[in-house]
Amino acid sequence: MKLTEAFQLAIKNIRGSKMRTFLTMLGIIIGISAVIVIVGLGNGMENYMKGSFSDMGTNTLMVSIMGRGSSRSVSEEQMYDLVAENPDYLDQISPTVSLSNAVKIGTKKLSLTTITGVSEAYFDMKNYTVSAGRALQYVDVSNRRDVCVVGNYLNETYYGGNAVGQTIRLNGRCFTIVGVMKQKTDGEMEEGGTDDCVFLPYSTAARMSYTGVISEYTLTVVDETQARACVTIVESYLYNTFRDEHAYRVVSMAELLDAMNSMINVMIGILAGIAAISLVVGGIGIMNIMLVSVTERTREIGIRKALGAKERYIMQQFVIEAATTSALGGVLGIIVGYGLSSIGTIIVSALEKGLTISPSIGAVLGAFGISTFIGIVFGYLPAKKAARLNPIDALHYD
Repeated sequence: MKLTEAFQLAIKNIRGSKMRTFLTMLGIIIGISAVIVIVGLGNGMENYMKGSFSDMGTNTLMVSIMGRGSSRSVSEEQMYDLVAENPDYLDQISPTVSLSNAVKIGTKKLSLTTITGVSEAYFDMKNYTVSAGRALQYVDVSNRRDVCVVGNYLNETYYGGNAVGQTIRLNGRCFTIVGVMKQKTDGEMEEGGTDDCVFLPYSTAARMSYTGVISEYTLTVVDETQARACVTIVESYLYNTFRDEHAYRVVSMAELLDAMNSMINVMIGILAGIAAISLVVGGIGIMNIMLVSVTERTREIGIRKALGAKERYIMQQFVIEAATTSALGGVLGIIVGYGLSSIGTIIVSALEKGLTISPSIGAVLGAFGISTFIGIVFGYLPAKKAARLNPIDALHYD
């Protein structure tokens, strides 16, 4: 018997008992669709994390100096020298000073606006674009000028799009707005969002802070793949200064992203493994129904063997029938999986913008291959039983 004939016969037998076949395939359908949705959710979460970290810059190091009561300290000049002495690893640096004081525009107080003191290099390090006016300059930092750059939310909401040259009060001090940042969010801007921000010279911000000490730095690395070496360089320098590894903290955004993606992949792998159990259940269902089919077609098998059909042809027919049933379940599972992914994307994107369920081609092909393989594996035992039937006993079977 040719493979095409065996396949046509398998389709004919499947059509002859549609409901039973569908119930047999149900485990495969549920398993395949669940795997596709779960893997797609993992891909969506990974892409969402990459997008979130791209705003912070995966080529950056965040350095925090706590001191831990040590009489020693590190000045911004020393940190600048550290970057200059390692040009093959470290690129740029900006001290950062965060202020928690409310912003006041006219009589309106804004408590959710972020206020950050940075250097003139910070905008280049973060790939921020100034859409109006100018960015901070070295002279602003060196002379501790009361100037700032505001986000587009403040520009549009409180200045009618003409914030450059206007004034804003930070901690009771009057600052002149010299620039407006390009809008970073794709959708509608909101209070407390990424576009609700103020950047001023770090030297000015340090004077306005409670301690007056700069303890936070943002550094960029030359090559993201060498992030671990860059962290080691900074940590070694700080340890030699403080002799206490708890006196500082150095965090690589690239390493942090990799660690979070690894945790996501482990979690998704476990969930996908649990979902794949239903594939095994579906395979058992296929084996069960094929055993029933062998019993129902005992006389047919006996007639074929009496007419000279070899055992391998009988076995081939039942294996192909099982594989076809499983493959059809895989196709339906893929369709259901994509449909659930589309519905899920609408739901999760409504809860968290930018988060999607993105099934990968590899997961789809892998799921289809596994479903077909399961059909072959679980169809082998019934096929073997059918092939070994004694033709005389089969012909006398009622």
